Parts: sequence; C-alpha cells; structure tokens
Amino acid sequence: MANKKRALGRGLSALLEQNETSDSSDLRVEGTPAGTINEIPVAYIEANPFQPRTHFEEEALAELSGSIKVHGIIQPVTVRQLAPNKFQLISGERRFRASQLAGLERIPAYVRIADDPTMLEMALVENIQRENLDAIEVAISYQRLIDECNLTQEELGDKVSKKRATVTNYLRLLKLPAEVQLGIRDKKISMGHARALLSIDDAAQQAQIYELILADGLSVRQVEQLARGTKAAAKAKPKGNRLLKHELTFIQDKHVKELKRILDSDVDVRMDDKGKGKITIPFMDDEDLSRILDLLNP
Repeated sequence: MANKKRALGRGLSALLEQNETSDSSDLRVEGTPAGTINEIPVAYIEANPFQPRTHFEEEALAELSGSIKVHGIIQPVTVRQLAPNKFQLISGERRFRASQLAGLERIPAYVRIADDPTMLEMALVENIQRENLDAIEVAISYQRLIDECNLTQEELGDKVSKKRATVTNYLRLLKLPAEVQLGIRDKKISMGHARALLSIDDAAQQAQIYELILADGLSVRQVEQLARGTKAAAKAKPKGNRLLKHELTFIQDKHVKELKRILDSDVDVRMDDKGKGKITIPFMDDEDLSRILDLLNP
C-alpha cells in the first residue's frame, strides 16, 4: 500500500493527509464523510448512469491503465455515496475503467452529496469541458441539460462558459441524419463539414453529400459550394413548364462532367420547374453518332 501511496504524487498525498483518511486501515467506508478524499474499494463503486460519453477508445484506455500501474491515479474520481459500501461515479469514468483494467483494488475518490438532478448536471458539465469528448456527445450532453435540468440555451451557455450561438450550433448537429452524426462521432468529417451540411434543409441531400465527402475527400469549402448550389437550384422557379438551362448543383455538374468525359462530347442539360428535363448530346457525323451510341450501349 505504501508503494501505491507514493505513486499518487505529493499533491494528492497531502490532501489525503489533511483529511486524515490516507491510511486505508483506518478508513471506515460505511461512514465515509462527504467532502473528503478517501481511498475506496473499486468493487464498491458503480458506473455513472448519467455518463454523457458513450464511446471510449480501447487503445487510449489501455495506455491510461499502463500509466496508472506505474504512477497511480493522479486526479481522484468524484463519487456520491448511495448506501454503506456503495458509491456511484459522478465524474472520472475513464480513470475508473482504466483502474479496473490495471487491477487496482482501491482508488482515491472525492465524496460529494448530490441528488439525481444535481449529479446529472455535474457529470454533464464536467464531461463537456473535456477536449476529447466528440461533437455529437457534446451535443447530446447539451440537449440533456436542457431537457432534464430545465435549462434555457442561454443558461446552459453560462454553465459551460460558451456563447449561446456555440450551444445552438452543437444542438443543430442532432438534426442531421444518423449516418452523418456517426461520421462526426468517428471523426470521418469535421465540424466545418457538418455546418455546411446544416445549411441544406433536405435530409436526403445531406446524406447524399455526406457520401460524396467520404468518397471524394471533399474539403469544407467544396461542401459549402455544393450546399450553395443545392439551395440555388431549390429556389429556382421558372415560369410554366418551359425547359430552361439552370445553374447546376455541385452534384449535377459533377455527373454532367463525367458524362462529357465518357462520351468525349459536349452535353447540354435543361430542366423544367418540376425537375424534369432532357439531355442533348451533339454529334459531328454518322461515325461520331455510332461512336456515342456504342458508348451508351456497351
């Protein structure tokens, strides 16, 4: 036990000494006072049901576990006591999980008094401040604070030290299609890509452009241009059903260019206000016509 205590670091050891609970042989877990730091058996601690983080990288946990084996836990976890010998995490779940992997029997914990709403708020706010929490988890945490703690966006911004506009931008991510949200969580696309997709109202188009981002490695600027083209096409309202030459969206232009490349010929696209239209493919002579028809009918 002495070796473990040395691994905690002088700062934490001093705190433990100040609370007169550093010696585990004298600790009465059944009556652990709130507001103290104690070494608590890992078996007495249960996970936080309000944990906002849903994804833990196994490799990072393994690295943290290895560090804990060598140095111990530098920063105590925070718990609340539910009953004698029964505690529940408020924050520090990565450290808790890594401690379990490291085979620790006891870990330093700061004991607090908290009811469920307070605990939820504390856990969410504490986790939101972490840099490695992904954008979707942050958005979900913001939404839970609003829904379950009855906060306005402005009140939420004050609690997490963010501007209301920042809070709003995160909450809007939850309106994206599920596959796009997963892409953000797994870091397949950036927040810049996500904001560009949010400027498009149609979920099907958002999903289609998301697939283009993955397939072609589109930059944020390209997605913004694509989104502007999509919106411009949606706003175009030609009179009657006359076929007009519209400004093509990014996707349409991409398809037309590909068709031009395959046919080695110019291609003209015209559409009416209902999205119907025609493709005109010019040819030079009979031989050129045969060449194009052969390409269209392989």
